[in-house]
Amino acid sequence: MNEEIRETVKEFKDSNSKSINFLESELRKIRTGKASPDMLNGVMVDYYGSMTDLNQVANIGTLDGRTLTVQPWEKSILSECAKAIINANLGLAPQDNGEMLIINIPMLTEERRKELAKIAKSEGEHAKVSIRNNRKDAMDYIKELKNDGLSEDEAKVAESEIQEVTDSYVKQIDELIDLKEKDIMTI
Repeated sequence: MNEEIRETVKEFKDSNSKSINFLESELRKIRTGKASPDMLNGVMVDYYGSMTDLNQVANIGTLDGRTLTVQPWEKSILSECAKAIINANLGLAPQDNGEMLIINIPMLTEERRKELAKIAKSEGEHAKVSIRNNRKDAMDYIKELKNDGLSEDEAKVAESEIQEVTDSYVKQIDELIDLKEKDIMTI
């Protein structure tokens, strides 16, 4: 197989790995009824006039399986952190004890669990679309190479390798979604 094809397959795998990493980060944000500092990823705090990630201005930890703690490095922004968590629309109600925020993670209802499982499936579908778009780009490039003189056999081999890689990444997405759904549905 020539160098251009190897490079195309490598770029294809890199793009797919980025899609998987993004999916994993999105799945971490979905609540499962257990406290996890990742639940607060993406929460933005007004820190002296600029919007800053909560984890950049505070230490986020867990007391136990149902309680998160948020301890800002400056007590003066405690109320801003609480406001940011409420405005993030995560369904969490932080309690201010003067030193830190304590967030009790409520038990999920059966209805909410099913809703979160649908959200996880939706994220998986987005990742699959991304993988398919990457495959289309790689296949289009192989067709260009074929028009520029790549042999029919080499093109077929490259296309089948791209399809095998696509199948393995789709399988990986399905496994991630199944794991997340089991985690969500476990009481």
